[in-house]
Amino acid sequence: MRDSMHVDPSRAALLIVDMQPDFMPGGALPVQGDVSHQAEIVAPVRALMESGIFAVQVATQDWHPRGHASFASSHPGREAFDVIQLHDHDQTLWPDHCVQDANGARLHRDLDLTPVSAVIRKGTEPDVDSYSGFRNNWDADGERPATGLAGYLRERGVDSVFCCGLARDVCVKWTAEDAVNDGFETFFIWDLTWPVDPDNDGQVRAELQAKGVHIVVADQLARSAD
Repeated sequence: MRDSMHVDPSRAALLIVDMQPDFMPGGALPVQGDVSHQAEIVAPVRALMESGIFAVQVATQDWHPRGHASFASSHPGREAFDVIQLHDHDQTLWPDHCVQDANGARLHRDLDLTPVSAVIRKGTEPDVDSYSGFRNNWDADGERPATGLAGYLRERGVDSVFCCGLARDVCVKWTAEDAVNDGFETFFIWDLTWPVDPDNDGQVRAELQAKGVHIVVADQLARSAD
């Protein structure tokens, strides 16, 4: 973890990943650990969004059609968290979640989206899952199609990104790793992410650092802006 850092707001972007009720306590696929209410997740992320540190802010939104291939309910005889092969890659089967236009799929109503300049919807193809804000998972051609986020950020002059949101061990992790692969200096705001499986935290941290992702905490960002 970095002890000190400096954020250049003109060249840095905050990526707010999948802050949707279905991923929060009481939702269809909730994160676990030391949070019991949605407000415990929303409030600190909202505070960072409103801090004025980041001129560019982008939110991602899981946005699945009904009957999506990643839903266990779409595979008779399968249960949530089973793993199947989809387009020749491992695919975890999830409970139905973030179904288009459902309440659980909306960006949380208590987030102030005023500073958000773009929302990247992902997982919209019925037979392709999408964890990362930068690229979908593998399609039938063996490709991971880009969402357009990297190009959008480059057009805004961004060269570093700071990732927060849900879930630490899935969508935020994949987003951070793809950001590095796309050439962005990448920071993972550890205490503003929450995991589906807290037992994976050590492995997640090690894998992120091995990819060149910087692990930071929100307090470091506040100090860097002073």
